[in-house]
Amino acid sequence: MKNDLRDVMRNFVTGVCVISTYSDQGATRRHDAITANSFTSVSLDPPLVSISLRTESVFLTDLMESKVWGVSILDSTQEGTARSFARPREEREEKLRQLSLETGEKTGTLLLDAPAWLECRTRDHLVVGDHIMVIGEVVALGVRGSGSPLIFVQGGFHRFESEQVGN
Repeated sequence: MKNDLRDVMRNFVTGVCVISTYSDQGATRRHDAITANSFTSVSLDPPLVSISLRTESVFLTDLMESKVWGVSILDSTQEGTARSFARPREEREEKLRQLSLETGEKTGTLLLDAPAWLECRTRDHLVVGDHIMVIGEVVALGVRGSGSPLIFVQGGFHRFESEQVGN
């Protein structure tokens, strides 16, 4: 069934974002970020979102320890960024050193120059199969622009072209 579900889900269009967190190792803070498309809004009141990560993810370990995370929602010009943060941890750390980043005021997580962003504090988590769904309360958010979003479908990145269908 695993391959059949993957084949079906390849047809579901999702947005693309970079999730960031950190781990404190003594006086040193080590930031990390990953590309994700398993991000979704859960509730407007209170404002809650979720992300699902593989249980063996080292990024997940850091997120569960820090209990805070940032979300940078990418636009169609940021496919290279999405690909960079889908790489192994050492390569992601190199990319973090190359980008212009902001530190979130509420969480200390890194935020990319992206059209929209959120800062979250972990509220709960659920073990769901081979993933953990982390539910976060949105503690800060913002919109910087409204470029064409980067989307993921059929195993690849695409640009969303706005064409309204029906009413």
